[in-house]
Amino acid sequence: MTTTRVRGEGDRERRRDRGARDDDRYAGEEQYEEVSAAEAAREGLRQIVGLTGKDPLGITSIQPTDDGWLVGVEVVEDHRIPASTDLLGLYEVELDMTGSLLGYRRTRRYQRGKGDGG
Repeated sequence: MTTTRVRGEGDRERRRDRGARDDDRYAGEEQYEEVSAAEAAREGLRQIVGLTGKDPLGITSIQPTDDGWLVGVEVVEDHRIPASTDLLGLYEVELDMTGSLLGYRRTRRYQRGKGDGG
C-alpha cells in the first residue's frame, strides 16, 4: 500500500493499494481516510480556535452522526477579573467523516462556575 499526501489536508494522508488501477474508481473521485473520534475531537477544537480566535478550555463531547462527527468545544468568550467571572461559550462543531468542517454554532454562553445552574 502506498501513502500519498492529499492536497489541502495538512498532515492527513490517503492510502491506495499498490495494485489498484486508476480506472478502478470513478474519474476525479478522491479516496479519503475517515478520521477517528479522537482525531475528530482535536480537529473540532482546532477549527473553533481558528474561526473564533477564542481561548479553548477543552472538548466537552464527541458524538457520531450519519454524516460524520458532532464535537462540543468550550472556550473563554471574555476574560474577566477575577477569572471566576469569565464568560464561557459552548460551541458545537459539525465535521464530515474525513474531518472537514461542515458548520459550527455557539449553543450556550455562561459565567464560569455557573454553567450547570444558569
